[in-house]
Amino acid sequence: MFPGPTLEIKNGDTLEVQVVNKGRYNVTIHWHGVRQMRTGWADGPEFVTQCPIRPGGSYTYRFTVQGQEGTLWWHAHSSWLRATVYGALIIRPREGKSYPFPKPKRETPIILGEWWDANPIDVVREATRTGAAPNVSDAYTINAQPGDLYKCSSKETTVVPIDSGETNLLRVINAALNQPLFFKVANHKLTVVGADASYTKPFTTSVLMLGPGQTTDVLIRGDQPPSRYYMAARAYQSAQNAPFDNTTTTAILEYKSASCAAKKCNAPTPIMPSLPAYNDTNTVTTFSQSFRSLEKAEVPTDIDESLFFTIGLGLNKCPPNFRKRRCQGPNGTRFTASMNNVSFVLPRNFSLLQAHQQGIPGVFTTDFPANPPLKFDYTGNVSRSLFQPVPGTKLYKLKYGSRVQIVLQDTSIVTPENHPIHLHGYDFYIIAQGFGNFDPKKDTSKFNLVDPPLRNTVGVPVNGWAVIRFVADNPGVWIMHCHLDVHINWGLAMAFLVENGVGELQTIQPPPPDLPIC
Repeated sequence: MFPGPTLEIKNGDTLEVQVVNKGRYNVTIHWHGVRQMRTGWADGPEFVTQCPIRPGGSYTYRFTVQGQEGTLWWHAHSSWLRATVYGALIIRPREGKSYPFPKPKRETPIILGEWWDANPIDVVREATRTGAAPNVSDAYTINAQPGDLYKCSSKETTVVPIDSGETNLLRVINAALNQPLFFKVANHKLTVVGADASYTKPFTTSVLMLGPGQTTDVLIRGDQPPSRYYMAARAYQSAQNAPFDNTTTTAILEYKSASCAAKKCNAPTPIMPSLPAYNDTNTVTTFSQSFRSLEKAEVPTDIDESLFFTIGLGLNKCPPNFRKRRCQGPNGTRFTASMNNVSFVLPRNFSLLQAHQQGIPGVFTTDFPANPPLKFDYTGNVSRSLFQPVPGTKLYKLKYGSRVQIVLQDTSIVTPENHPIHLHGYDFYIIAQGFGNFDPKKDTSKFNLVDPPLRNTVGVPVNGWAVIRFVADNPGVWIMHCHLDVHINWGLAMAFLVENGVGELQTIQPPPPDLPIC
């Protein structure tokens, strides 16, 4: 199936999913945004919490979803298989509980995807060989269909039903590989009520922007003349001069009375929304600053670990033994990426969690820097000497229960860009965002410690910064990475090693017997 099956559960349910690999590539499945309390073995990122499931092999993921409600999703977490291996994960309230908003008449998952007219594995392999940026996608999709604006069949264009007077819930998921996306429905307003499986104070908007990995729950009312209206999505492109897929995907919001399925009639041509300009950062900022937690948030205040992570791209000089055709990045270089000047290298023979659990030496070190090794004007003109990061498998150790604050600072190395940063195993509060270099003297006054949104993926503004906080109450090894897959390939990632606390309930469970071996 494409997209894969939607999993529908209730808050508090335990899920058991047997994954059988009938493909020809190694695969793992990540349950994006699920907290995985003490069940790190079920988290899924390849070589972080498990070795991949080999072709012909299988593995059963077992975990409980506790205290989360709304929309999450699942996807492959190996190479670029996420391009076609993904689906929605819907978490409803417990038995007898209800949504904190009027019950919608119907609910529809809207999964935004990205499509290559090629094998995505070949696309990434070619980029790895040449050191250049990978080819951009050929289309975007809504529920696996590109829609009417492409030169291909529009018979299968996704149709979303609505009736006059109805209020419906759209669960919007950005499953695209490398592109933040604007989303809009012609002539209709959207009321945001949740994001990343946390409820938000409702606010109304005409446009959404989701970075890859993010989900947004919106209510839509059938309050327009009965007709057909396009839902459309296209790129938000914050990196200057970088090539991108500038096409537009569409689905159709169709009022029942405007449907022509039964009577052979000429259905009206859907009305098209006007989408923001590709580089409309102002709209993105207005939108992302509208999010607030529904209730007063339990934000950690006394901070034990105050971390500052620079994020961005880089360029490696061409190694002497490489031919020119293997260094097709700018000026004969190879693209790379890093956090705090460390370009993350995944192990190949063990997963990080196994190595930690079994005390296997030589797989990783725990000296990931808490601050950039060198202070510089992060968003100004950066000296070329800072363009080449150091490769390494470095983790940062956190004591169980420690209260953590991270400043995520974009840099203008190669190009500044809006980076969707995703932390596995945790939700975090986004307490502030801004542009330029983070200034602790000035910018702490902007901190929202009352009702900041709780997310699992934060869009770090282009040429700007974001501050997140969480309590390290989930032992295990948890990767934090840019959810633009091209950047994780280049090393824009790091991982936390959260130590066990005291007693069984603060200790990671033992590995399951069917955990794949490398």
